Amino acid sequence: MARQASSRGTGLLKAALLLFFLLAVALPLAGMFSRLADPQVREVFGTQAFATACVNSLVVAAAATAISVPAALVMSWVLCRTAIRGKGVFAVLLTVPMLVPSLAHGMSLVYLLGSNGMLTNLLRGSWSIYGFAGIVLGSFLYSFPPAFLMIYDVMRYEDATPYQVADVLGIPKASQFARISLPFLKRPLISATFATFALVITDYGVPLMVGGKVMTLPVLMYQNAVGLLDFDAGAAIGFVLLIPAAIDFLADLLARDSASARYVSREFDLKPSAARDAVGYVAAVLVTLALLAPIASFCMVSFVTKYPIDLAPTLANVGRALTMGTGSYWVNSLFIALVVSILGTILAYLVAYVTARVGGVSARLLHLASVTTLAVPGIVLGLSFALAFRGSPIYGTFAILILVNLVHFIASPYLMAYNSLSKVNGNLEAVGQTMGVGRVRIVLDVLVPATSDTIAEMFSFFFVNCMVTISAVSFLSTTLDMPLALLVTDLDAQRLVECSAFVSVLILATNVAEKVVVAALRRRRHAQTSVSQ
Repeated sequence: MARQASSRGTGLLKAALLLFFLLAVALPLAGMFSRLADPQVREVFGTQAFATACVNSLVVAAAATAISVPAALVMSWVLCRTAIRGKGVFAVLLTVPMLVPSLAHGMSLVYLLGSNGMLTNLLRGSWSIYGFAGIVLGSFLYSFPPAFLMIYDVMRYEDATPYQVADVLGIPKASQFARISLPFLKRPLISATFATFALVITDYGVPLMVGGKVMTLPVLMYQNAVGLLDFDAGAAIGFVLLIPAAIDFLADLLARDSASARYVSREFDLKPSAARDAVGYVAAVLVTLALLAPIASFCMVSFVTKYPIDLAPTLANVGRALTMGTGSYWVNSLFIALVVSILGTILAYLVAYVTARVGGVSARLLHLASVTTLAVPGIVLGLSFALAFRGSPIYGTFAILILVNLVHFIASPYLMAYNSLSKVNGNLEAVGQTMGVGRVRIVLDVLVPATSDTIAEMFSFFFVNCMVTISAVSFLSTTLDMPLALLVTDLDAQRLVECSAFVSVLILATNVAEKVVVAALRRRRHAQTSVSQ
């Protein structure tokens, strides 16, 4: 009887989760792309503006990818294959740009390299940061950290045995890198390349701030859908933006490393080498400065009297920003991020439990539905929600912002939970049934404590991304529920650059605080576990 009740409950859970993905993902996208059946909508593809934006997007994405991925490979090598000190610090600093919106990266380049930028005045330059150069540089700042994490996370688990054999055989280090390292990293490099390309080509934050006259597809879509309320043109462009994201998803699916490649048989014995470590320090310092200098620029601009005329330090900008509504918008973002983090973590964990430990045809469908959300750019998802839910009770409320963020970011936390739950003994449920222990008790008493670190990572992923996202929410927010990240462009458009910079600093500080709190809670739990053992 208890087994039947458990089976019935699991079946209801599967049905509810499938219904969620149907209503929140499949139907909005299907409704948006059904507009392509209208010949007038397809006429967008034949316009000069579309053709120009398409070429610009491809060129910018290719250039940014050609910079970000090699730089990520170099920094992964430095942190994994040299004996430099402070590797942990460098690894953290290299991911700091992920804690601010892409709008802030474009804005910071203006502060540094604009016509009145700090470096421009210091070097007495006459260049213009607006256009291709600005978009590529900003896209590098935005896309480097994810590419670095994808490569670094694989390289640090590489087995040292082949290299030790190569040393015995007298094979030069350069040949070892070409014949051992690159083949080992082939799949992660392919994944990082496609992911970076898709990330850049679907971002509108950087080109919106520094694009100048260079129009990209996301900016064209944004201007049509938000500025001109031409949702048909936005749907057509959204369909095109879905293509590189879908290719990235398929490439990542095909190139995903096997689990056995992630285990270390023998760790590297990194002995000091003056020449190698000197190169490592130089590379680490240069890349870190390139990533942090723009962030330092808007941190400085936040507390000057009037940039660039009067650089005297002041706190007046904080008060002025608060009078412009920064405080209420920060509360909006904090509320959205916390709710999405809690609900998203629970939802992703439930889906992962069903797919990793229950199985069945419906479980495979759930897995497919969860991972395919990776192939939907935020700007496309946001527009599909605007079209699907316009006129509904949740439109123009916090509920739709929470829902779109939850759908937008669920794939990665789901995969985290799926991988962790797959590694736990698969016989737990069978043993529990024999002893009369239900699935709920096994989840709460065994699986959740065993995967607590993963749950913390899932929560943090949702939180940080909700704080920095601009793509999905830009079509759905109102003046009452607008997230803080969208205030960056509003204040910048009013030439309140100091207040705009302070907003970016506030987002950065919030995300850093969240990371610190989560890390402290994890350390505390580990300490309690150690004491109890």
